[in-house]
Amino acid sequence: MTASEFGLSVMYRILKKSGAERVSDESADELRRILEEIGVAIAKSAIEMSVHAGRKTIKAEDVRLAAKQFAKF
Repeated sequence: MTASEFGLSVMYRILKKSGAERVSDESADELRRILEEIGVAIAKSAIEMSVHAGRKTIKAEDVRLAAKQFAKF
């Protein structure tokens, strides 16, 4: 297993802020795993968009457009 970029305590806070009364270790860990997978997919898509636009720098606009492929905000 590789180390995650996200802290587990952040996942507990997200679940609590969303209304959870109690949070299991497994649920916090699963949320972390899923968010990391989605984040990597969005980042890869944003990179493709910036390269397509002829830029080396990824802009917020690239990330926003990439995120729209996964969910509506």
